[in-house]
Amino acid sequence: MKLTSAGRTHVGMKRAHNEDSLRLFREENLFVVADGMGGHASGEVASQMSVETLAEFFRATAEDDEITWPFKMEKGRKYEESRVVTGIRLSNRRIFESASRDSKLKGMGTTIVVTFFVNDTCYVGHVGDSRVYRFRAGELTQLTEDHSLLNDYIKMRQLTPEEIEAFPHKNVIVRALGMKETVQVDVMQERPLAGDVYLLCSDGLSGMVTDPDMARILTKGGELDTLCDELIDRANENGGTDNITVILIRCEPD
Repeated sequence: MKLTSAGRTHVGMKRAHNEDSLRLFREENLFVVADGMGGHASGEVASQMSVETLAEFFRATAEDDEITWPFKMEKGRKYEESRVVTGIRLSNRRIFESASRDSKLKGMGTTIVVTFFVNDTCYVGHVGDSRVYRFRAGELTQLTEDHSLLNDYIKMRQLTPEEIEAFPHKNVIVRALGMKETVQVDVMQERPLAGDVYLLCSDGLSGMVTDPDMARILTKGGELDTLCDELIDRANENGGTDNITVILIRCEPD
């Protein structure tokens, strides 16, 4: 299956600098969005460190499948799935260790979402509240589950739409890279179909643009660069209170 892709990031309308990072490693069919936190420049450091560490690990394991991994492969996981999990865990360790050594980086962290396409399978890995969606046959489906305080409350208490809207701690995440020495990585696998579009984004998009509105934009089709710009423009029109990052990947027949 052939992949076409595009990505954009924007500082938004309220922030002074952009702490999001994105990478499109097209040769490896690996796509990453990270949303840094920590204030000043440290959030940007964490997000950039996460995507570069992940890419470095993927390149090393692609070139030498006998290379020693930083963590033992978990039983029951497929090799390519384990690459996603291990790359994210390695990113977490480097961020945590860097923050421990440098007081100016103390408290830095980042979310991360990853899609890795190989052998007609898409592996999705994530930590935090950045998201991956799949747009198929006109329907937008959220594939990841937010690691956030709001999502925990929704699952425990079945909040109404009004209670969700009024929830005072929407931006509090309960899992991120760099928070602890180790991290739990959620991973799943998908079977892409021709015509599918995968959307990776930071919460600067998902927090400002509703799922139905995203679907309406994606329904237009056309150039992925243009669709990325439209999604970001809509988030800014709705307030743009955070940095906004989007990657779109379209699956096409060979």
